[in-house]
Amino acid sequence: MTVYIDADACPVKDETIRVAERHQTEVKLVCDGGLRRPQSPWAELVIVPEGADAADDWIADAIGPGDICVTGDIPLADRCLKAGAKAIDHRGQIFTQDSIGAKLAMRDLMTDLRSAGNMEGGGGRPYSSRDRSDFLNGLERVFQDLKRGR
Repeated sequence: MTVYIDADACPVKDETIRVAERHQTEVKLVCDGGLRRPQSPWAELVIVPEGADAADDWIADAIGPGDICVTGDIPLADRCLKAGAKAIDHRGQIFTQDSIGAKLAMRDLMTDLRSAGNMEGGGGRPYSSRDRSDFLNGLERVFQDLKRGR
């Protein structure tokens, strides 16, 4: 079991490492640079070449059954699920085979609306301590599910 973090904009890197250490699980923080090397012996920084989807491609190529991906990128989550892995976002939302199709469709719709100029602004709501707590609870559930063989 390995935890892969889509690390460039992930606000829960340290929290993920702490949970993975408790479960004695290796963590790979994947990015195109600019991050400090993690202090944990369980964590490794993986630097990929710069490029729009370089980190996503690296994770999708490396991940497999029994692994976990921490990402807010819905297409990457879909690729991870198709590889037999689990995926969770930084707010604790666990992606599933049942939910990913609707999430992809909504993402595509919102992208189309923004590009057509029908929506102003962007981004999500500010990240809160409740989001961090939800993430920690969700990640623990993913670990427990994997340990139970689900």
